[in-house]
Amino acid sequence: MSDAPGAVRLDVDGALAHLVVSRPHKRNALDPAAAADLSSALGGLEEAVAAGRVRAAVVTGQGSAFCAGRDITGVDPAAEDPGRVLADVFNPLVQRLADLPVPTVAAVEGPALGVGLGLALACDLVVAAEDARFGSPFARLGAVLDSGAHLLLAERIGRPRTLELVYTGRLLTGVEAHAWGLVTATAAPGRALAEADALARTLADGPTLAFAASKRLLGRLRDEGLDLAAVLAAEADAQRAAGSSADYAEGFAAFQAKRAPRFTGA
Repeated sequence: MSDAPGAVRLDVDGALAHLVVSRPHKRNALDPAAAADLSSALGGLEEAVAAGRVRAAVVTGQGSAFCAGRDITGVDPAAEDPGRVLADVFNPLVQRLADLPVPTVAAVEGPALGVGLGLALACDLVVAAEDARFGSPFARLGAVLDSGAHLLLAERIGRPRTLELVYTGRLLTGVEAHAWGLVTATAAPGRALAEADALARTLADGPTLAFAASKRLLGRLRDEGLDLAAVLAAEADAQRAAGSSADYAEGFAAFQAKRAPRFTGA
């Protein structure tokens, strides 16, 4: 199925959803209308996840770009509060994507810049074309790195490399991003979506309740600065909850019977 035509569409194929930014004439840069479409599509995705229909999601852009950032065509910088634009429009989109309780994979062709970088890194995993471009050329605008990238970059590549990209405005290729640990895997140009789909379908067939528990725990570790004792206790609580699930029973039964498990997310 697909939602109504717009700048962003949500396609659901079985347990896998695709969130697709569709402004190829603008390299999938987001203007206010596209941001509203993305919010609506995220709402549909959240509903499908909550209903148990979707167990993994791929985020991508139509054509040869992932998302070149905010579309600033016609924007008068003297007439707006850029902090308010972030707080009201773009930051909630990054947060909602990061908060999805199912595995998410970004499929990146071409540029992932500015808010596009934030959206890509808000996904759990990133599959990038070898000639993709990651970064934020904000040094040329006198602007500050945004869309969560101070954290989302630094937790993947560390503070010094994050600052290098901030100071220089240099863009990383998909190959460089993989070498730095920024992306999960690379693909030949034009193949990022196919590779991301294959990965996401494998994840959708997995024990997604357990995956969600791990995702929550990693979020708490980052947000609350948990020490080892707190992590051990939280893991025990999560394992206790997982132990009452059908997937847990199925996983044990399959392992003991030496067969492939058939997880349902229940």
